[in-house]
Amino acid sequence: KLMDFSPYGYDERQYCSPGFNLPVGMFQRSVHGTFPEYHTSADNLDFIKPEYLEDSFRILTDVIDIVEDDWTPLSLCPKGEPQLGRRGLYPALGGQASSGATSMSLLWVLNLADGQHSLLSMAERSGLPFRELAAAARLLSDHGLLAAAS
Repeated sequence: KLMDFSPYGYDERQYCSPGFNLPVGMFQRSVHGTFPEYHTSADNLDFIKPEYLEDSFRILTDVIDIVEDDWTPLSLCPKGEPQLGRRGLYPALGGQASSGATSMSLLWVLNLADGQHSLLSMAERSGLPFRELAAAARLLSDHGLLAAAS
């Protein structure tokens, strides 16, 4: 759940003061005050379960991957869709290419590669997984169809 900033929050409020308003966030499994043990001697490691740690780790690594892999592509063939079949980029029957990019992800990236849309914004607009669009963009870039917008 994404929550708005509140000055009655956690330590992030120290980084969001008038003197230096840093863009910080927080990752947590539960909000303070939602369980009676919070900030008491009863708040202990018994609440931590391996599956919760694994889920949190997966979410955080996904976020890091997105931050590291997001970029804004620019089509080098902006007037119409380039012929993908002769480049081996359009798999038979709309299946998945060996790169992990589907035909739909290739088409979304090509359609939105106007130098204004990042891969993350493409994922949000298309509803496709970020990793799939990133794989498609890499593949299109490797074939000389995309460049990074300046």
